[in-house]
Amino acid sequence: MASGGSVGEHSDGTSGPSAPDGHACGPGVPASCPNVFARAWAKAVSGTSYLPMTQAQLEALLHRLTGRLAEALVSEPFDVRVGHQVGAELVAAHIASAEGLGRTIEVIQLRLLRDLGLVTEDAEDRMARLLATVATGYARALRDRTLDEQESIRRAAMVARAEAERALRDSEARFRHQATHDPLTDLPNRTLFTERLAAAIDSPGRGADRVGVCFLDLDRFKVVNDSLGHQVGDMLLVSVADRLRRALGEHLVARLGGDEFVILVERTAGTDDVVKVAETALAAVSEPALVDGHELTVSASIGIVERPVAGTTPVDLMRAADATLHWAKADGGARWSLFDVERSRRELARYALSAAIPAALDRGEFHLDYQPLTSLRDGRVLGVEALVRWRHPELGTLYPGTFIELAEETGLIVPLGSWVLAEACREAATWSSFGAAAPFVSVNLAVRQVHRPGLVREVREVLDRTGLPPERLQLEVTESTMMSAVEEPVRALRVLADMGVRIAIDDFGTGYCNLTYLRDLPVTELKIAGEFVAGLRAPADDPASRTDERILASLVSLARALNLTVTAEGVETEGQADRLRAIGCDAAQGWHFGKPEPAARLLERLSAAG
Repeated sequence: MASGGSVGEHSDGTSGPSAPDGHACGPGVPASCPNVFARAWAKAVSGTSYLPMTQAQLEALLHRLTGRLAEALVSEPFDVRVGHQVGAELVAAHIASAEGLGRTIEVIQLRLLRDLGLVTEDAEDRMARLLATVATGYARALRDRTLDEQESIRRAAMVARAEAERALRDSEARFRHQATHDPLTDLPNRTLFTERLAAAIDSPGRGADRVGVCFLDLDRFKVVNDSLGHQVGDMLLVSVADRLRRALGEHLVARLGGDEFVILVERTAGTDDVVKVAETALAAVSEPALVDGHELTVSASIGIVERPVAGTTPVDLMRAADATLHWAKADGGARWSLFDVERSRRELARYALSAAIPAALDRGEFHLDYQPLTSLRDGRVLGVEALVRWRHPELGTLYPGTFIELAEETGLIVPLGSWVLAEACREAATWSSFGAAAPFVSVNLAVRQVHRPGLVREVREVLDRTGLPPERLQLEVTESTMMSAVEEPVRALRVLADMGVRIAIDDFGTGYCNLTYLRDLPVTELKIAGEFVAGLRAPADDPASRTDERILASLVSLARALNLTVTAEGVETEGQADRLRAIGCDAAQGWHFGKPEPAARLLERLSAAG
């Protein structure tokens, strides 16, 4: 497109081609005149606006408009509407700027009459009126165009805003789904489950006055991951999720993570409703699944909690469900277990007690009592068994049956057992005043202690630190520990026996006995379990009592064959002691010979007897 130019005489004078559309310019107007004027007009407005046309197209347009202006100037009657139309067409052709209008008015005013050779009495007047209508039409058209464009922009903005809002809603929905669903199974996740559970509890208007939760965990799922790989494990989880979704479609099933799932049962009528859901879930999980070419069958354990929504919280419900799930696991798995308030209270008390053991050790709340091991031949105290007690600041004195099992379950038996060993050796080392008659001290070792790699080093260091001779220390281990197929604990006990430490099997007869294996163990004494001794309290002619006596006699004979001494536990009467003495038992321990008591009191009694 040509650049803008002046509105003066065109360079080619009055010559030029005929009008492109063949339009007549009016009486007495040379045919070439419109061409000259149209080129001058095109040159004047070029560059004043963006024109989506070529220079030739522009000249053709303006040639046509020139013809209309010429007709208007000479027509009778004079019609000013032509000017309006010309102004509107200029805007429609995108000659739509103030500069474009100014140059149009200028070129028409200076050249149109002259170039067209129109000289009449009212030509000037008509020209002025025509220019005014061109400007008016131009302005109106430009205004209308601006309004139309503004409306188009407004509508486009509304459409864009609506699309943006829709896209935002879609995006929020996707993000919401991602945030509230498990990426592997597409089940609701912990977040959504917690929201739904809270809503079920906090929305009394929904008629949900009771609520239930089933906390499900697959049994031995780790075996699948370890043996077949995590990919197969994930595929199995997807299969389990699909089965739970199909079987329990009316209830919310969520995956909390790993192999844990949870089912929300709203508006229950009682415990039976939730039990039915749990049984349905167990049946669905137990169906064989074909996963990556492997036919897998798994089971699950479920903890069930069902209660009124009043007075409970999501945290309380899930804590109770988690505890109940562990009960189901502990009972063997592949079953459901129902929450029990009393059992929960006992479990919490046990947990609190086990959690207090480390601090109790630091505060010195534990102490030892000693029970004598007495010879059945001459009544002499051969040794004493160290028995731990806990002076609990709130519960009073606690005996081993209250906390030893807890300590074993939590692993706290190791530091507790180490303290018992060290304290027993320390106190026994002070009994040297008895000389050769000083009793040995017998200390129980838990399974975890026996399996510790540093057992030999620990015992040696304790003996060195306290100065207690090794032969005055006896370590008691259970029969099942001694019969373990693991060689390392037995090797450690052999090293201790070689040092001179006595090794005794505690509660002998309650486990299993491989006589060949027992023959090669580094054992010096068998302590027969009190269950057999208790039968001797009955009259000698009682059939059950005679059976226990024969069992005891067999055990004593076995010990004699292995060159071991025998101590009977739980002796409470003189009659028991006499019958044990008759069958050749070496020593006895029980209330008949002395109750557990502090070392100082025991030593006073021993001194008085000596």
